[in-house]
Amino acid sequence: MQDDTGRDMRHGGDAPPTSCEQCPLMGCEGLEPPSREDRAGIERYKMGEITLKRGTAVFIQGAPATQLHTVLRGVLIRYRALPDGRRQIVNFMFPGDLVGLQSALDEPMSHGVEALSDVTLCSFPRSGFRDFIGAHPQLGFDTVWIAAREEAALEDHLLSLGRRNALERIANLAIFLLRRAQASCVADGNRLPLVVTQTQIADMLGLSLVHTHRSIQALRKENLVHWTLNEIYVPDMAAACDFAQFDGRSDAPRPYI
Repeated sequence: MQDDTGRDMRHGGDAPPTSCEQCPLMGCEGLEPPSREDRAGIERYKMGEITLKRGTAVFIQGAPATQLHTVLRGVLIRYRALPDGRRQIVNFMFPGDLVGLQSALDEPMSHGVEALSDVTLCSFPRSGFRDFIGAHPQLGFDTVWIAAREEAALEDHLLSLGRRNALERIANLAIFLLRRAQASCVADGNRLPLVVTQTQIADMLGLSLVHTHRSIQALRKENLVHWTLNEIYVPDMAAACDFAQFDGRSDAPRPYI
């Protein structure tokens, strides 16, 4: 069995795919697991798993797609690209997130998705999604909930691009990523071990590379955000939230499929 880019779909090596009853997401306090009945339905719907290295394309903008994925491990980026190669990173995807439903089911992908770290994805056929949701109405509600939360995150990102200054944008993004990582059991306290280049930060926030570098150094001097190539560290979350005007509310556990 192959994915949308022609790679074999497998868990890695000779290991069998993860059973839904043994899903690594079930142990994370920030994620709300499906009911036992819905897990059985997910198990039947599931095609398999794929493991990908950092930098690998999961979806290609403009290309057809036949699958949906739930992130089991790792982090991905979703982006839109211009014909000349410039791109805008739209969002980051963490364990529990559903990847591939952001485009219409019967149309080519409106965006690309790339692995920001090594990732493991649980894969489902796009063609059977309507029937699957029809048989599991709670999962249909959960899908709407997931879409609504992503819409809220995109609204805040748009606010950053339009109204926050460079330091506020970077601090806000660091807080967003750290809180998402904490909720999906990826973070280590207030530290997120993740390779994010300054070019990728600039692509997310609409900044020049020089402005991005200077702003990161300024945030470090103020001890608000320490963002290196390999890690995001926020020493005082309350102070950083106040500086970036991040609302700081506690997120409810996120459902996943």
